[in-house]
Amino acid sequence: MRPVYTVDPDRGFADSLAEGILARHGGAPIGLARVTVLLPTRRACRSLREAFLRRGGGAPMILPQMLPLGEVDEDELAFVDAGLDLAPAVSPLARRAMLARLIGAAADPATGEPPSVDQALGLAEALALLLDQVQAEELEFARLDRIGRELPAHWQRVVAVLRTITEVWPQVLAELGRLDPMARRVALMRVRAAAWAADPPNGPVIAAGSTGSHPATARLMAVVANLPEGAVVLPGLDRAIDDASWDALDPTHPQHGLKRLLATLGVARAEVGDWIAPAAAPPRRALLREAFRPAATAEAWTRAEVPAEALAGMRRADCATPREEAAVIALILREALETPGRTAALVTPDRDLAQRVAAEMRRWGVEIDDSAGVPLGQTGVGRFLRLVAEAAAEGFAPVTLLALLRHPLCALNRGVNARAVADFDRLLARGPKPAPGWDDYRRRLDALEGEISSHAALGLHWLVETLAAATRGLSAALAGGDAPLPELMRAHLACAEALAGDVETEGWEALWRGDDGEAMRAFAAEALEATAPLGPVPPALYPRVFESLIATIAVRPRFGGHPRVHVLGPLEARMQAADVVVLGGMNEGLWPRRPAPDPWMSRKMREEFGLPAPERRIGLAAHDVWMACGAAEVVFTRAEKAGGAPTEPSRWLRRLDAVLAAAGRGGLATGPWLDWARALDAAPAVVAPPRPPTPCPPVSARPRRLSATHVETLRRDAYGIYAKYVLGLRRLDDREAEASPADLGNLMHGVLESFVRDGGSSVDPDARAQLQALADAALDRHEVPTELAPFWRARVGRALDWFVAADAARRPEIAATVVEKWGEWSFVPPSGLPFTVFAKADRIDLDAAGAATVIDYKTGAPPTQTAVAAGYSPQLPLEALIVRENGFADVRASGVAGLEYWRVNGAGAGGKVTALKDVEALMAEAEDGIRALVAHYDRPETKYIPRAAEGQAPDYSDYLLLERVAEWKAAETEGGE
Repeated sequence: MRPVYTVDPDRGFADSLAEGILARHGGAPIGLARVTVLLPTRRACRSLREAFLRRGGGAPMILPQMLPLGEVDEDELAFVDAGLDLAPAVSPLARRAMLARLIGAAADPATGEPPSVDQALGLAEALALLLDQVQAEELEFARLDRIGRELPAHWQRVVAVLRTITEVWPQVLAELGRLDPMARRVALMRVRAAAWAADPPNGPVIAAGSTGSHPATARLMAVVANLPEGAVVLPGLDRAIDDASWDALDPTHPQHGLKRLLATLGVARAEVGDWIAPAAAPPRRALLREAFRPAATAEAWTRAEVPAEALAGMRRADCATPREEAAVIALILREALETPGRTAALVTPDRDLAQRVAAEMRRWGVEIDDSAGVPLGQTGVGRFLRLVAEAAAEGFAPVTLLALLRHPLCALNRGVNARAVADFDRLLARGPKPAPGWDDYRRRLDALEGEISSHAALGLHWLVETLAAATRGLSAALAGGDAPLPELMRAHLACAEALAGDVETEGWEALWRGDDGEAMRAFAAEALEATAPLGPVPPALYPRVFESLIATIAVRPRFGGHPRVHVLGPLEARMQAADVVVLGGMNEGLWPRRPAPDPWMSRKMREEFGLPAPERRIGLAAHDVWMACGAAEVVFTRAEKAGGAPTEPSRWLRRLDAVLAAAGRGGLATGPWLDWARALDAAPAVVAPPRPPTPCPPVSARPRRLSATHVETLRRDAYGIYAKYVLGLRRLDDREAEASPADLGNLMHGVLESFVRDGGSSVDPDARAQLQALADAALDRHEVPTELAPFWRARVGRALDWFVAADAARRPEIAATVVEKWGEWSFVPPSGLPFTVFAKADRIDLDAAGAATVIDYKTGAPPTQTAVAAGYSPQLPLEALIVRENGFADVRASGVAGLEYWRVNGAGAGGKVTALKDVEALMAEAEDGIRALVAHYDRPETKYIPRAAEGQAPDYSDYLLLERVAEWKAAETEGGE
């Protein structure tokens, strides 16, 4: 029999491989040391080492030499001395930078313009993958001549660019004395195969776990199979498939890759033996064989018999969402840990699902080992360095800057310094976005002099100046125009170290420790040299370029994972064994994964070029499922919706359902985990509906002074008065607040106030010019965003034109004008506690007889006569009462002749005057209303209810979050239905 063997899926590949090696070569003292084992990946080598340790009970032993086929590193130099004259492989980072430079020199086929640096890096990543695929299949880019003749114009341009780059690329590598990683790997295997064929090694050689999907791998395995002491061990060859199905296998079948490999080996399926003593095939294997049956023999489903035993140990969970699926998987894994020695694994190609499950497992304090690791950019150091780059590129705008300051690696937010960061957020980071740099922060701090404590001022000065010093180098590098990437990166790293260091720990020591720190340090050391060919980088793109470069680097913690539970990718799972295996994310598009769009070759172009069709990858994924289903317990999980859209079960789940239905069997058992997950986070069966807050503070704590505008608030939304005056809460301005209509209103108020207060008169010949000068200065002070400035200037101009005309028409009737004047009126309600109403009048005009017209400038819609009469908008009538009671200093009116709203907003004609009717009646109603309102709130039992007046809630409130309006309004709506 030829030395070609297989390990059945239910036997555990790594453990079976170790068992067979020990049985054949473990008898002599150094028997294992003579053995060389070729495995698909470095992870597979680790799995086999662990299997030997389990077999040896922890006793010391000399292990075989284990070499990875699927990775290019110095271990491969052990293949053969004859291969040592091969040039070293170019690093992935250097290759990507050089390819990006070549791509950047070419026009984008879609736009005709050169791509930006970050776009070129993305295209370089895809091109590097294409190079690997072409070299793995041992093809040449001269084949590009086969395609392109009948392609759309866009793809013809792509082919032209690809031809240019691939013609230049070998020269670039030759000048550097480097090879592509895949080309070197193929060359090493070719050299090794030739050397072993000519001079067989002195010792056993075993090629195991590979399906030989690449020609060089298959040829090397063929050589190994013909060595005097060679052996090939295949993963999960199904020798029980009927001949008709075997002959009809298509590339999507799990056995297709092994069939191709056997043809290369020159071995018939019947010649393949068992690596270890055979065991009875479990009934499940026959069921899975039917589910994977090729379409040509699918009619056999109707005759398939599925005994109950075939369903034993297989269950399924169809979850509503990915979050629920992660919770279910975590419960399955956690349940397995309840049994001592029991192992469990999640096998999935979905990295998002893997991260969700890892987060769910932390609920029980379980850290799980994820074979794929964590992207470097998502680690602590990665996030910190990304924030440093983003903050600097944005000119240290408040939002990103505060995220940086509050990152655990930033030393400026530790200990007593945390108070300064909190003060910075509260006092300097609010309002409009400051100009890039630190001068605006300094100006804001100077403006607070005398308003904040000296201790707070000292802390803020220290923080701003420390930040300015730490970021000076990076700011200068980014301000100097396009710069070489290594230069920007050095400044970036120096800034990060400065921010991470404190009096006890140097910045480099704080930043570069731990698994993620070491990985980032290694990346940075290589990148400073490898990215030099990339050329100058625009400063604004630097954060995206940096993030792109670290996105493909994975960090795998060396310690800390639970020894009995793992997260594995499908390839890694092929070598692993676990008592419980969860196949997660079993949806079409994930199992099998939908091919990502290739910017360099369409599917048709790949076929014409000679690259394998995507169906071959489907077959490999199917083989991974076939192998994973060999576990004692298997659970398929999927989410019925993802991203809000319905999903479709994986084709293999649908096939399994079809086989079971044809055999008259129900579906797979579901297990209890879905119910557990829903119960774990379920809300109580009876939930009291949310109610509006109804605070009832003691009368002594209630305000005894209110502005006229806050009297309106007391009528419309009493809770706002409670929050502001009883609790003393003030809403902080938004960070990087954008200009709003309220800002335009404040600007107009300020301009008109300044004009009149400074003695301006609309009848002056240069009145319009004076107003324009005031408006221009105000617009400059407000730092109106560039995109809004033309619209605001146009509206302000129309408003000023209207104002000058309206005011000039009124001037003959005016003897005096008072603007922005404070006044107040006090009275004693039934409680005996004096109460004061105060107001700041926008404008009061007095005629020759001393009668006053009270004017309120508006940029929004003014209140209606009805709202004023009903007491919901009492501001102007209350100001009139203060005039009547001589509450405005220097204003002695004989009466109130008018109440007017001047809408000065620049819309339409520019403005409009709205005069209220029945002024005396409105004043009387306002006086009665305020006396009754104060008396009502002077009663101890009166509560401050939010939005109590139906249909009269204010359009805006600072306290909506505290009022929880969305909660109780929704409850009221549901109750009403």
